[in-house]
Amino acid sequence: MLRFGEDLKARGLLIASESLQSDTEGVRVQVRDGKRTLIDGPFSESKEMVGGFFLLDCESRDQSVAIACECPAAEWATVEVRAFGPCYQG
Repeated sequence: MLRFGEDLKARGLLIASESLQSDTEGVRVQVRDGKRTLIDGPFSESKEMVGGFFLLDCESRDQSVAIACECPAAEWATVEVRAFGPCYQG
């Protein structure tokens, strides 16, 4: 994965990348009616986990998918491709 990230950087595509700790180290935050609730991990209802991310500057969805296919993790896990979207405004 480190070599994959280095290759993306050399190609001028990589903006940021990080590995994430297990959900055992995480906390979920909710604020309802001004009351804060914190739920410490691990989160037993989780069926999937996010292990890390690569933030890329791609020209198209097709380019993003092609890069995801190059990712070593695609051989043993699922690599999700997502674009930026508008922030929720309620």
